[in-house]
Parts: sequence; C-alpha cells; structure tokens
Amino acid sequence: MFEIFGIPSNALFSQLLIGLINGSFYALLSLGLAVIFGMLNIINFTHGAQYMMGAFMAFFLLQYAGLSYWWALIVAPVVVGLFGMIIERTMLQWLYKLDHLYGLLLTFGLALIIEGVFRNYFGSSGLPYAMPDSLRGGQNLGFMFLPNYRAWVVVASLVVCLGTWFVIERTRLGAYLRAATENPTLVRAFGINVPRMITLTYGFGVGLAALAGVMAAPIYNVSPQMGSDLIIVVFAVVVIGGMGSIMGAIVTGFGLGVIEGLTKVFFPEASNTVIFVIMAIVLLIRPAGLFGRTA
Repeated sequence: MFEIFGIPSNALFSQLLIGLINGSFYALLSLGLAVIFGMLNIINFTHGAQYMMGAFMAFFLLQYAGLSYWWALIVAPVVVGLFGMIIERTMLQWLYKLDHLYGLLLTFGLALIIEGVFRNYFGSSGLPYAMPDSLRGGQNLGFMFLPNYRAWVVVASLVVCLGTWFVIERTRLGAYLRAATENPTLVRAFGINVPRMITLTYGFGVGLAALAGVMAAPIYNVSPQMGSDLIIVVFAVVVIGGMGSIMGAIVTGFGLGVIEGLTKVFFPEASNTVIFVIMAIVLLIRPAGLFGRTA
C-alpha cells in the first residue's frame, strides 16, 4: 500500500468509489429532473419521493411477488412512471402556462404526502434489500477492493444517462420533444399528439428516478426518508449543470459526486457543504449554470 499526498491509497480510492456511486445517483436523478424541466417547464419536487417509491417497489416485488432484482429494474420504473403519468394528467397539465412557483408548490406538497403515507405504514427505520447473487463479491485491484455491485451501478448509470442524452439530442424523437416545448402548434401540424408526448416524457423522467431507487436499494436501506435526504443535493446539481441541460445533469452529477468523495478525504468537515459552495460560486459567475443557455 502506498500513499498519495499523505493519504493511504486504499482510503483515497475507496472514497473516490463512494463518490462515483453517489455521483451515479446524482446523475440519474438530476437527469430525470432536467428532462422534466426542459420538456415540461415543471420543477418536479416529487422526484425524491418517486426515487423512494422505486426502492419500495423493488422491495414489494421481492417480498410479495417473488420477483428478483433484475425484474425490479424493469417493472419498478414502469409502475412508478405510470403513477407519475397519472399525476401529470390529473394535476400538472393545468400548471404549464403558470409561473414555476405553482408547479414547485404542488410537487412539494405531493412529495410530503407520499413520504407521509409510506412513513405511516412502514415507519422511519430502513428495510433491508439483498443485492443479487450474481453481483456479490468483488475484484482485488491491488490498490483497492472493487465490489461488483458498486461497479455495476456506476456502469449502468453511465449507460442509461448517455443513452438518454443520445435519444433526446440526436434522434428524431428527441427533435420532436424539443420542438413541442418551443412550438406545440407546429408539432401538432405534423400529426403528433403533443399532450400524450408530454405525459410520456414526464413518465420517463419519473421512471429514471425509480430506476435510481431500485439500484440504490441494495446499497442503502429502503426508507421513506431516502428521497428527502437526497433531493436538495440533486437540485443543487441541476442548478450547477444548468436547468434543463441533459449533458449538464450527467457531467455535474458524476463530477460533483467525485468532488464530494475527495472532500471527505482531505477536508471532511466540508463534505456536506462543498456542493452548495460550488453552486454559489457557479451562480455568481454563470447564473444559467455551467451548461445552461444564457438569455
């Protein structure tokens, strides 16, 4: 074992791995927020509760339906995404032309209701969720031990994030989505059902949050508070990257996770605030965010 800047290498690389894990969840959640804000112009404060619902859905599928983690990766985002689509059709569609504050207040209230319901039935203590047998164990890299499951989370998150970016930025479907936010009347002229597209987009963004929840379940306990503990940091990530910026959400999510992990090594007292300090500095220099479009 060797040292880097006086820090044992295994401690440094372990914190880097933890930072990448956190960054994976930051990226997935902020990506969902960016998709929803960029396409629907809604600040979705329910995102943390929907992340929690994804973890609970994985738990329910295992406990009551006997479905494994791999099935939960597919079923949970679909079910929670459908729940999000119901919210969009019954509540959010009436707020698109109003100030952002109305959507923020509505989704914040919904988040409190959802979290309160789960806390009432399941309490505040976490519920365990076992990782799949195929991803148990790890690899000894010499300078650190790399758990298989954590490596899977980082790689899977990166693939999903880049795949989402490609679909939105480089395909015809993505072009229709972007055009629908700018000129819905023109898009309707091509025979496209814009309200349905918006509903599906919101459901997809919610599904990303649920997917992150399923992947987080084996690492953290499944708890009603798991979303509220994370959502404030994720909003800071979105602001730093630029509201509505897909690539900004991905880059800042992973990048800030790594910075947070390194801060725990060199300056542990600042690890809980470093992201917010960076947010303040970025907003002073570039109010639209690092990847946001300036007016």
